Amino acid sequence: MLRRVLVALLVLLPVFSGAETLYKTTDRDGNVIFSDTPAPEGVVSEKITVREPNTAPPPPAMPAPPAEPKRATAEATVYSVAIVFPTDETTIPNGPGNFSVSAEVEPPLQDDDKLQLYIDGVPWGEPQSVPSWSLTNVFRGEHKLKVAVIDTDNDDKHLATSEPIRVYVHRPSINFRNRD
Repeated sequence: MLRRVLVALLVLLPVFSGAETLYKTTDRDGNVIFSDTPAPEGVVSEKITVREPNTAPPPPAMPAPPAEPKRATAEATVYSVAIVFPTDETTIPNGPGNFSVSAEVEPPLQDDDKLQLYIDGVPWGEPQSVPSWSLTNVFRGEHKLKVAVIDTDNDDKHLATSEPIRVYVHRPSINFRNRD
């Protein structure tokens, strides 16, 4: 591959080196013709030397403004977050283990802040701006739910956390079949 590139450069080198001198010829109809070869004998051609193109140095690079943290510690928003549904000690009746969770946040979230739902201390889904979740196929038994406001620009730092609530999910068991 490198050999082909070198051969191509060597072939094109004479083309580029001879392109600095041009000849201007005017034919008998008054048309001006530019060429890189002189006109045949008997035709007057004027030699034109091509000068270096005008160039200007680029302007000096502007230094970047110092990076300021988006939120200073003193300006950090103080959030209050609470789970409003389901209430503490709620029992989710027999079924597939599907239910909704709703939270309330004051003041409204800033752009880089999100809500994260935790079930038994494990994050459920991705952080989001909407304070409601639809949970599906939650295993039966006791579960602790909490919601946290996190700062996505600061390594998901917790800015506020709700009080945990406890829910009980009832689901049918294969151990207790209907006995007819």
